[in-house]
Amino acid sequence: MYDQKEWMKRIDQVIADGPYDATWESLQNYRVPEWYRAAKFGIFIHWGIYSVPAYGSEWYSRNMYIQGSREYEHHIETYGPQKEFGYKDFIPMFRAEKFNAEEWAELFKAAGAQYVTPVAEHHDGFQMYDSELSDWCAAKMGPKRDVLGELSKAFQERGIQNCASTHRIEHWFFMGHGKEFDSDIREPLQRGDFYWPAMAERGLQDLYSEPIPTEEYLIDWLCRCCELVDKYRPKLVYFDWWIQHSAAKPYLKKFAAYYYNRAAEWGEEVVINYKHDAFEFGTAVVDIERGQFADAKPYIWQTDTAVAKNSWCYTEENDYKSSVQILQDLVDIVSKNGRMMLNVGPKADGTIPDEDKKILLEIGEWLKVNGKAIYGAKLWRKSAEGPTEVQEGQFADGEAKQYTSEDIRFTMNGGCLYATCLNMNGKKELTIRSLAEADASVKPNFHGIVKAVRRLDGGRIESVKRDIEGLHILTETVNDARPIVFELEID
Repeated sequence: MYDQKEWMKRIDQVIADGPYDATWESLQNYRVPEWYRAAKFGIFIHWGIYSVPAYGSEWYSRNMYIQGSREYEHHIETYGPQKEFGYKDFIPMFRAEKFNAEEWAELFKAAGAQYVTPVAEHHDGFQMYDSELSDWCAAKMGPKRDVLGELSKAFQERGIQNCASTHRIEHWFFMGHGKEFDSDIREPLQRGDFYWPAMAERGLQDLYSEPIPTEEYLIDWLCRCCELVDKYRPKLVYFDWWIQHSAAKPYLKKFAAYYYNRAAEWGEEVVINYKHDAFEFGTAVVDIERGQFADAKPYIWQTDTAVAKNSWCYTEENDYKSSVQILQDLVDIVSKNGRMMLNVGPKADGTIPDEDKKILLEIGEWLKVNGKAIYGAKLWRKSAEGPTEVQEGQFADGEAKQYTSEDIRFTMNGGCLYATCLNMNGKKELTIRSLAEADASVKPNFHGIVKAVRRLDGGRIESVKRDIEGLHILTETVNDARPIVFELEID
């Protein structure tokens, strides 16, 4: 078992020696790096022990111990009673025998991803990297490979920013239901145990106050996070929910100061993603889980979402979105100063499911043609026009929005304005009302001159006319459900 005091001395020394202190005032000096300002599309990866049962979701380790739940019943029927076959017993079955980091990196590059964020540790407490702090990691058990290390190297070789996420904080209560009946989660548990601490949950709605994690656990959380930084130098660290707990605040500030100071020492620029106001605004980048903003924001933000509606990890019953829905959301998000991190869930053997691949390659095909409207794009004076309202907030990405040919999103790049129609399938006429001619009796939207109009997909433009109602574009009929991008030269 490692010495927490020695680790804290090292952490405190890095904070003392660097430009950032562990205070919100100091952390307000943080600036979002240029690479992340330009980046608009990333990949998220949920892969771990939970990929073995491939049932329900990545919360299997919690739910299999909740008596009466679907996962509880499934587990008994499939593997036997939890006291005889617990979650830990999936580890030898997690062999990852077909895992190839190079193949994954090539796929993500073909998908057009600029950064990739593998889950380094999920709520189940199993680390997908080579840890000095615990033996319960992929380098020492299961695959016996440094998964995060292999992926980070493969990404860097292809010009993709290597990132990492940690969901460790929720492990405080995640296995707690296993103590409520005769299972393999038994006292006494101590630091170093796989199931430690397995505290009582008391209902998810109460977790902002109870149960309060101990200092020992929070120091362990901080040490694990700092080990990730030192060992793999991720360009982005993503945190899941519950770090907004009041008890975690001092440790969040310490981690941010440590991470930003390390980056300054190494001459690198990094990002922290957070949710639910866990960090003070301006000290890191806000993330909205499975949702987006209704309007453009002056600050940079991110959506994390998944190819499947029902789970972040691979399950045999995944309900997939279409690539069209994902592309429509991507265009909307980018027009509002956001970026999308899209999750895939590999199988336990290390292969990426065919449906995940298909979606990623379809996205990459579209980005290859229309990337000017996305990569490095900046805000225009107006982000959107059209009748379809976007629901603001998290967990709002389940059903595809019913966009019409009047729903248009705007971005600027390289001196051109890009107007992307979210659904022009079967249509040949487009009116962009935001580009109406100035008129004495009508409040003008735009005084500039439209010099030329092109479709990035090569579709023929038959005529362009501008009047006080808008810019009218007549093009050959669109037979494509994906967004159609018009490039406008403006003077």
